[in-house]
Amino acid sequence: MIQRYSRPEMRAIWTDENKLRIWLQIELLASEALVREGVVPRKDFAKIKAGCEKWLADLPGLVARQKELEKVLNHDVIAFTTAVAEKINDVASRWFHFGLTSSDVGDTAYAVQMAQSADLLIRDVKEARQAIARRAREHKFTPCIGRSHGIHAEPTTFGLKLALMYDEFGRALERLERAREVAAVGKISGAVGTSAHLSPRVETFVCRRLGLRPAPIATQVVQRDIHAEFQSVLALVGASIERWAVEFRHLQRTEVLEAEEPFTAGQKGSSAMPHKRNPITWERLTGLARVLRGNALAALENVALWHERDISHSSVERIIFPDSCTLLDYMFSLLTRLMTGLKVYPENMKKNLALSLGMWNSQTVLLALIRKGLTRERAYELVQRNAMQTWAVKHAGRDDADFLAQLQADPEVAAHFRKGELEKLCSLDFHFKEVNHRFKKLGLG
Repeated sequence: MIQRYSRPEMRAIWTDENKLRIWLQIELLASEALVREGVVPRKDFAKIKAGCEKWLADLPGLVARQKELEKVLNHDVIAFTTAVAEKINDVASRWFHFGLTSSDVGDTAYAVQMAQSADLLIRDVKEARQAIARRAREHKFTPCIGRSHGIHAEPTTFGLKLALMYDEFGRALERLERAREVAAVGKISGAVGTSAHLSPRVETFVCRRLGLRPAPIATQVVQRDIHAEFQSVLALVGASIERWAVEFRHLQRTEVLEAEEPFTAGQKGSSAMPHKRNPITWERLTGLARVLRGNALAALENVALWHERDISHSSVERIIFPDSCTLLDYMFSLLTRLMTGLKVYPENMKKNLALSLGMWNSQTVLLALIRKGLTRERAYELVQRNAMQTWAVKHAGRDDADFLAQLQADPEVAAHFRKGELEKLCSLDFHFKEVNHRFKKLGLG
């Protein structure tokens, strides 16, 4: 289902047509290398190339014929080589797939598809970061309360929240770039990786022409820790998307409502309650991140194969490779749309800041008292006592609860401050004096 909504370029990578196109490319390169090695006659290679080009011009037809043959042969690569041999229609077809094993073709093709997918995901994360950066700059000095344990802590700005998000997806970008490099490994070394029937020069030629590195050593397959690392990176990037989905879901709660996902014209929020505007897209991202983690676990299970190879990994990979790549691509398209259209409510942020009655200045006053010469224990006692009294006034239903006023009325605190000094300390400007520095450090200006 997700593949229907991911971008067409990503879906195209994991189609049967693209897979068989890459298989043809690998086989042609191997045959060309064998011409260079003096194994395949040049005139026979010309016939092989002509047969392959016929299928390249009709990839849907190749897919259909391969599937038809596979029903009888029960082997996808043999069905493929048989279909190609039919197009070559000459004794020259004996050289097609010469010295190769199925995994030489399949695993090398996987490497190409992973690299192609990584290129699109790298583009995706760059687009998402651009959207995040625009919103971060827009709200650079928009005050909001910071929360720890879900409880009011000290003020921050909504721009700093988004700058943190921008930085996290910078790490996601680096991870995807590394994952591409890790996954771009092919092998053309035969049934157990010994290169007994093909010179390593063939492997080097094929891989380099495909933009891959030859595996330094392999069995019948490229080792699956490589694939597990690729899948784990996709899951980790998905976890970063989930981390921010959870953040914005909390910010959309009715009692908070500091930010809200776009609610489009004609959209309905609930079948029962017409007033609802739910964070359904953020919730969708939260759930889909779990699927990526599940696929990463399946990839880890694929690492341990019997001896030089068994086939237990194959059925798993036919699901998790296309699903994880198209899924993360889809998640990024949602993330970019959400960040572009995110509704931000600075007035609600201001209102929520006021809920803690200025007590977010408690550390500022604590440290000021320590600078005045009090022990940390004594300073903490004085500040906490006034904070608790402020809460008591609030909970008594009075409207005059105010932390600053409470501190000023406490002679044991007021004695340490000059007139106007506490007021200057208890200000948002005090907390935001390094915001510009932080933005510059991140390259956000």
